[in-house]
Amino acid sequence: MGKLLYIKANAKPEGTSRTYKISDSFIEAYKQSHPEDEVITLDLYNEGIRFLSVDDVNTVFGPKTDESKNHPILKYAFQFIEADKYVIAEPMWNLSVPAILKAYIDYICVTGVTFKYTENGPVGLCTEKKAVNITSRGGLYAEAPYSSYEMGDRYLRTILGFLGITDFTTISAEELDVMGKDVDTILGNSITKAKEIANNF
Repeated sequence: MGKLLYIKANAKPEGTSRTYKISDSFIEAYKQSHPEDEVITLDLYNEGIRFLSVDDVNTVFGPKTDESKNHPILKYAFQFIEADKYVIAEPMWNLSVPAILKAYIDYICVTGVTFKYTENGPVGLCTEKKAVNITSRGGLYAEAPYSSYEMGDRYLRTILGFLGITDFTTISAEELDVMGKDVDTILGNSITKAKEIANNF
């Protein structure tokens, strides 16, 4: 039995997010094709994720004990390492991801848990895992000329690779705010793609 961590990062109320229309469809299809797996949903806004304080940073880089799994910050890194698969869902905000998702990344990048330092440099400890990033964008950022502006998916792919996760797939709904575009069709196509990927994820 596998364990999938569904990480949601959108301030919009439930039922109004275009991103979640795609990601929730992915999760529904995944549950149908992987009924034996456990799916854990982590809504970052419901969790009250905040920016790290000086004390928090010292904890993240400090020694870990048996009690660390219950620490209000460190518990997220332990939850992350215990999962086998990840689905991250977020809209593009200002060419990147919502700040709360970056704050969560700071929670899970913990030395001795998700990565470690060696004589040859840092080594990710989240190997043999895989991730899907599901995002929605107002413009067309999946290809030139604006692909160079896209820093959200690129950041997630890079930081998860740093942690050892190199099997990384992106599902993006593009041009949702471009006048004249058929948003329902764009979302429908993205949902179809999400379901197809979910069946073999």
